[in-house]
Amino acid sequence: MRIGILTGGGDVPGLNAAIKAVVIRAAEKGHEVVGLRRGWAGLLYMDPDHPESLREFTQPMDMNWVRTIDRSGGTILHSSRTHPGKVKADAVPDFLQPPEGAEPPYDFTPHAMKVIDTLGIDVLIPIGGDDTLSYGLRLHQEGVPVIAIPKTMDNDVHGTDYCIGFSTAVTRGVQFISNLRTSTGSHERIAVVELFGRYSGETSLITAYLAGVDRAVISEVPVDIDRLAAFLVADRASNPSNYAMVTISEGAVIEGGEMSLRGEEDAYGHRKLGGIGEQLGSMLQAVTGVNIINQTIGYLMRSGSPDSLDLMVANNYAVMAADLAMEGQSGRMVALRGGTYTNVPISTIGEGVKRVDVGEMYDPEQYKPKIRHVGGKPMFLY
Repeated sequence: MRIGILTGGGDVPGLNAAIKAVVIRAAEKGHEVVGLRRGWAGLLYMDPDHPESLREFTQPMDMNWVRTIDRSGGTILHSSRTHPGKVKADAVPDFLQPPEGAEPPYDFTPHAMKVIDTLGIDVLIPIGGDDTLSYGLRLHQEGVPVIAIPKTMDNDVHGTDYCIGFSTAVTRGVQFISNLRTSTGSHERIAVVELFGRYSGETSLITAYLAGVDRAVISEVPVDIDRLAAFLVADRASNPSNYAMVTISEGAVIEGGEMSLRGEEDAYGHRKLGGIGEQLGSMLQAVTGVNIINQTIGYLMRSGSPDSLDLMVANNYAVMAADLAMEGQSGRMVALRGGTYTNVPISTIGEGVKRVDVGEMYDPEQYKPKIRHVGGKPMFLY
């Protein structure tokens, strides 16, 4: 058997560990693994008629090649936010012609399938979030054997309690917030910490919960500036060091406003996020008269090596995915549900959305984490 593996979307700690574990598990059973470089872009921009193109976008893998890759974060295969089924006119490879009579964005899925066939891939293992895996679902529907591995710092892939990268992201957030307390307290300010999270505020919520932050603004609940400002002023006054802190998801909005977006839409319809923390900080300073520290953690949350939990999950997800592939199964996504490793139909990712349960985990009036019931919840409460 020849297994193909790729990583798509934003990088997270634990991807290299998953890649390594797939290769070792398959190699021990006498199977071959080939890496597809740059995510789904590898399938789009690979010209099957030119060997040099195949070499550019593929990486043969054996146990020696992956021996040390799990010691670092990121992805050794690189990544992209390419969608071969939705290709803009200016992104069409030179060697391809758009389907006759079609309007952009163009669907080059037949080409992607031709590349998979040319490479002799028997089963494909994409590692990604709901965007990346949605195209894996498309390939599955077209008859390509696919086994998906979920990863994302937002932990918002529907169908699993946990995604690779979430634990490390929260760990980083807690560490940075703890460090930031010294400067915030020294200058008696209010710190606004912007964290990743487009539609799901779990990263902001759980980080604030674990770091003991005064207030948390999440993507699911628009924030009233005057009310938040009054809370933070009171929080600051009650603190012996005379400071306060608030986290905010990058996808959060001010009441009556919109997401802070910039740039053009990517292939999945998303524009870049960022800047809501600065906006919130400016508004808070105008209302309170207190100097603000604005800190965007951003990419630091997904940088560096994975923590032990992400190493554990990455390895176990990869072993499960490789085993499913070698058993001849397809159209599955490995998952954690109820504290147990399992697998679900890959179609599950499109059957709903995963968001913070505000009624169970958040106080929208106080802008604070409020875990009403812990019993029966998964380890990360989500």
